Amino acid sequence: MFSASTKWVGGERFVGAAGSGHGVVVDAGHEKIGSSPMELVLVGLCGCTASDVVTILNKKREPFTALEVSAEAERAPEPPMVFTKIRLVYRVTGVKNRKSMEDAVRLSKEKYCSVSQMLQKTAEITAEIEYAE
Repeated sequence: MFSASTKWVGGERFVGAAGSGHGVVVDAGHEKIGSSPMELVLVGLCGCTASDVVTILNKKREPFTALEVSAEAERAPEPPMVFTKIRLVYRVTGVKNRKSMEDAVRLSKEKYCSVSQMLQKTAEITAEIEYAE
């Protein structure tokens, strides 16, 4: 079972804690001393799919030296202002077999990443891979 909580600390600012004991500042206001809730959703998506890709590449014994996943998103103009488009960019260094990387990204999106599966209900998610040596 997963759990999380937030505690209001003033304004539109909260301190969140996950069941694992790790905390995060959540700021829904304009001053932004923490990430907004929707920014944290994107961080969760990037972390989820990056974890999948690392696991898949390791299982395929495909070496790589670095991986970074970034996301840009568009939201609906009216509440609940869900994400409608998300563009993921995977920057990978040291991969020899590009097909292995492409397969890992596809499998993450289509099968393994639970965050992606939830967000695909409202958002079109696209992915690009940038290779570096």
